[in-house]
Amino acid sequence: MAKTIDAWMQHPTQRWLDMPFLDSLRRWSHGTIPDTEPPVSWTLDRMDEAGVEIGMLSAWHGPSGALISNDEVGAVVKSHPDRFVMVASADLSRPMDAVHELRRCADEYGAVGLRIIPWLWDLPPDDRRYYPLYAACCDLDITFCTQIGHTGPLCPSEPGRPIPYLDHVALEFPELRIVAGHIGVPWTNEAISLATKYPNVYIDTSAYKSTRYPTEIVDYLRGHGRHKVLFGSNHPAWPASDCLAGLDALDLDETTRAAFLRSNAIRAFKLPY
Repeated sequence: MAKTIDAWMQHPTQRWLDMPFLDSLRRWSHGTIPDTEPPVSWTLDRMDEAGVEIGMLSAWHGPSGALISNDEVGAVVKSHPDRFVMVASADLSRPMDAVHELRRCADEYGAVGLRIIPWLWDLPPDDRRYYPLYAACCDLDITFCTQIGHTGPLCPSEPGRPIPYLDHVALEFPELRIVAGHIGVPWTNEAISLATKYPNVYIDTSAYKSTRYPTEIVDYLRGHGRHKVLFGSNHPAWPASDCLAGLDALDLDETTRAAFLRSNAIRAFKLPY
């Protein structure tokens, strides 16, 4: 089995755990989200249980401020450089400050990605406030990560619709690598069409167990999309072990399985492995 790279995970802070938007996820995830901030060893243990070698560890920043700060993520990455890679976040309300912060994260922590959650801001990814960050990502050769599809938290889902919003971004920034997380349900076919249309658009499967992947994404993964779909868990809400259980039933050939679990993430994030 290929050594797995998890393209979407968080190590929770107490600020993140206390956010009301997690209430619906707690109801669905049946106790996987802790009530109090765990040590990093807890996340490492969950990774080891699932056979995850590398976690793309994400910061979170919303209108209320940093829920998981870049420096908190950076400290974990520096303490465990063989297990984690940093995905930064930024304050959309101050775009130029956000650009400076992204550059700092790349310089100080080796950040290879920027993740912005559209529903957290209620701003789709073609909003003007993102655009300085896209230019900075292209300049720094950093991947932009976002969520597509419906929103698990009780927030509007519309900003996560792939077409027209992410379509605009991919068209206007052809050099920008984009990883669109959470598959895109109920707009999965829109997500697949973008990943097919644009060489630099990828889909990750975070927040879905392999037993719940839509038929369309499984067919795409088995076929001409075998190099465009990445594994992601959304730890801690959906641990990687739960997401990977049942993967054998997808009947992926060895090459496709290795690409899904590892090499597609290496390509999408330009990882040095």
